[in-house]
Amino acid sequence: MQIFAAANTGGSSGWGGFIMLIAFFAIFYVFAIRPQKKREKEIRSMRESLRVGDEIVTIGGIYGKIIKLKEDIVTIEVGPNKVKIDVTKWAVGSAVNKKNTKENKEDKKEDKKEENKEDKKEDKE
Repeated sequence: MQIFAAANTGGSSGWGGFIMLIAFFAIFYVFAIRPQKKREKEIRSMRESLRVGDEIVTIGGIYGKIIKLKEDIVTIEVGPNKVKIDVTKWAVGSAVNKKNTKENKEDKKEDKKEENKEDKKEDKE
């Protein structure tokens, strides 16, 4: 009789272990996998939005200005001697200074107008 009682309690702990395993994977997904995928998506969109004239930093730490873009190759200009270096797009670590586009210019104009309105209000008071 004691053998059956021991076997019976062992069965319920099997479900508990299975539930703990699933909970572990769920927590691991939320805290490790999902944020990594989000970062990869942001980096991919940044690399796809690169334009000629943007200043970038490669993953190797080289600062340069984009002078030519091909499908997978970026030509950057580096240093005062304007040395040209070809790197692959995946080697671009970040965009330091994006070239102004029409949308950025319009946004800046709107911001300046709002600042001028606020300054005029302060002057009246």
